[in-house]
Amino acid sequence: VAKAVKDAKAGKADFKVDKQGIVHTVFGKTSFDENKLKENFLAIFETIVRMRPPTVKGQYIKSVAISSTMGPGFKLDLSHLMNAISK
Repeated sequence: VAKAVKDAKAGKADFKVDKQGIVHTVFGKTSFDENKLKENFLAIFETIVRMRPPTVKGQYIKSVAISSTMGPGFKLDLSHLMNAISK
């Protein structure tokens, strides 16, 4: 338990990928301000992009959507996200 708390405080984020290739992760809480949520999301997104296996051909990420735990999803513009992490 102590290691998990230490990892969480250090900024370690876990994510899971289901059979359909959908990534599930947490990048913030409602108590976080807008800048912290954006920073966390872009860090996770950049990590996923960098983890692309070299054998994957074609488009690696088809779409991006975010949602609260039980809320509706909101699609994000993939080109804007790619530009944001390339800066």
